[in-house]
Amino acid sequence: MQQEQNVARRLAELFERLTGSRLPLRIRAWDGSEAGPADTPVLVVRDRAALRRMVYAPGELGLARAYVAGDVDLDGGDIYEGLEAVLGLLRGHGGPATERIQPKQALGALRELADLGAFGAAPKPPPEEIRLRGVRHSITRDSAAISHHYDVGNDFYRLLLGPSMVYSCAYWTREAPDYDLTDAQTDKVDLVCRKLGLRPGMRLLDVGCGWGALVCHAAAHYGVTAVGVTVSAEQAAYAQRRAAQDGLEKLVEIRMRDYRQIADGPYDAIASVGMAEHVGLDQYPEYAATLHRLLRPGGRVLNHQIANLHQPSSGLLRAVTRIRPRRSFIDSYVFPDGQLAPLATTVALLEDAGLEVRDVESLREHYARTLRVWVANLEREWDTAVRLTSPARARIWRLYLAASALSFEAGRLGVNQILAVKQNEDSTSGMPPTREQWMAEASEVPAP
Repeated sequence: MQQEQNVARRLAELFERLTGSRLPLRIRAWDGSEAGPADTPVLVVRDRAALRRMVYAPGELGLARAYVAGDVDLDGGDIYEGLEAVLGLLRGHGGPATERIQPKQALGALRELADLGAFGAAPKPPPEEIRLRGVRHSITRDSAAISHHYDVGNDFYRLLLGPSMVYSCAYWTREAPDYDLTDAQTDKVDLVCRKLGLRPGMRLLDVGCGWGALVCHAAAHYGVTAVGVTVSAEQAAYAQRRAAQDGLEKLVEIRMRDYRQIADGPYDAIASVGMAEHVGLDQYPEYAATLHRLLRPGGRVLNHQIANLHQPSSGLLRAVTRIRPRRSFIDSYVFPDGQLAPLATTVALLEDAGLEVRDVESLREHYARTLRVWVANLEREWDTAVRLTSPARARIWRLYLAASALSFEAGRLGVNQILAVKQNEDSTSGMPPTREQWMAEASEVPAP
């Protein structure tokens, strides 16, 4: 290998030759050299191992591995500005597609990469990367997937989510200096209670109950008997303590169960908030049928779920959405086996199970705002987050949350609350005729 000189300039020139466009950010390489436009975020390439990672896993996964391992980083500006530039590169914005590269160009690029040390032994993926074993979406494998994501430690999640410990988008109803994330999360769980029409004496099932915020709020403010189910040991322990501290042991029960193991219906209302993304499209018919089976006639279910936006709406929709793309950062580090679908697919699957969809509300902008607050919490308490987890794990969460915020803001992702009802035997829904009426019929119990 020749002696390296001005690695950053060589990388910048290589990019521009292959894409036909100027580099949108600055590069700082392992030899200390810099190249690219000033006053932009800086992509720090700390080691030639970063090039090897991207050679052996081109695109998103290779770059994510390099970031998680600390081989590359973003410096200068905020995380969002740097990510916008990097995501633009991954999406191929600003230059011709790589298939237009001529053989002579490709050969020259290979020689340059070889000279920079991009071809050597393939670096092992960071140990935080997960590959699950067993049958996809079996109870055992789903439990392992949930544990990978949620059993990071309750202290870490409290740092990230704040006192509410609610890990789904908040519902921002006011603009005031004293109105914060905790208030917005309280407004969200109360919105769910009102949509479900909760009243004293009803039975509520919360599928994927997280750390117990919804079941405790519903029991305390609406007088229901609530059952929360989760397959995360740390969530279950926290939710049980929460109910005990709030004096709700007689009204709230937390179970370490998969939703497919619940058999004590019927329930008057069912909530599923931020859980269905883990189900998988192949398993979704069973999920929807389980909700229908556990619900009494005239009962309501609220399904709060992230959606892919701008998917094709042809008759091939379900077939297309069942095709799993190559491994991504999210699948490898964050939500193994998670799968998103367009809203239309989710609605169709719920209705196929016999539920009647009565209302859909998009909360896309609410989630973008929530994610930015979570990122701010993480960055403000960065040293503590690293101590509670590890440098790599903290980097995974920073990348995941910030990139998700950009995806919601750009309209690539959405999130929807779908309210459905199980019809009575005479085909009536039992719901008041207007949205205002059924939103207002929930009955809060008097404050103690």
